Amino acid sequence: MGTKMNWQRWLMIAPAVVFFAVFALFPMLMAVYYSGLQWNGISSAKWVGVANWGSVFHSGEALHALRLTAEVMVLSWVVQTPISLLVGVFLAGRQRHRAVFGVFYFVPLLFSSVAIGVTWSYILNPNFGLLDALLKSLHIGNGNQNWLGNTHLALLVVTLIIAWQFIPFHSLLYQGGAKQIPDSLYEAATIDGANVWNTFFSITLPQLKYTLITSSVLVLTGSLTYFDLIYVLTDGGPGDATTVLAMDMYKQAFVNQNIGLGSVLAVILAVAGVILSILTLRFTGFNRMESQLEGM
Repeated sequence: MGTKMNWQRWLMIAPAVVFFAVFALFPMLMAVYYSGLQWNGISSAKWVGVANWGSVFHSGEALHALRLTAEVMVLSWVVQTPISLLVGVFLAGRQRHRAVFGVFYFVPLLFSSVAIGVTWSYILNPNFGLLDALLKSLHIGNGNQNWLGNTHLALLVVTLIIAWQFIPFHSLLYQGGAKQIPDSLYEAATIDGANVWNTFFSITLPQLKYTLITSSVLVLTGSLTYFDLIYVLTDGGPGDATTVLAMDMYKQAFVNQNIGLGSVLAVILAVAGVILSILTLRFTGFNRMESQLEGM
């Protein structure tokens, strides 16, 4: 077939290009333009150039939001990746009981972020929450821990709830990858006397290399855009303990009515996501497909 682009190939990719241009590229270019405006979204706009960018980079609030976003990113990967990997590999087994367990594991995928936020806010309520009641019955704690109102705990609790929501999705990725691994590899390992852990680290994990990279990219870039669940749970509080960049962008643009500053943060988020994806793919060798293909 060759790699030369002819009119048939351009015709096939045209819908994707148009979709990307209209819903991704054009809005981003508009955000870059708005970042140079002093505008509240209603009155006449005033062009201020790079003044908004200078305000953001000299703002302690923006730097704080950037640090929190980095913390959420790292915590999300540390929590979600190993659990998703183990659950996905477990569900890839052929035993019937694993399929039954899978039904319960994937329940969080059925709910919206708003529903999850409201549910967990009731569960974690310090006055009548289920979690405190359970811990009190086990004689753990005082029974009135303010999980979402404690500045030292709020970000960790929110990150764990986010992990609870998205672990099923990443488990599906690992489950699909694990099912493509040839049985002959495991049969050979069994003949050689390999135990479960040897088999996992010598066969399963290497064969899931590209699934791991794909999942990691989704976790890391997705961490940049967490907003709806945080908005419902804490609204960025207590104080600014959970005000990540996406939340700060919303507050600047729609609460403080400063469209220019909000657009600067939107551009930073988009650029950070692109750079993070490129670096991850480049340094892991994913784009060169250096190691064996899954299922080969």
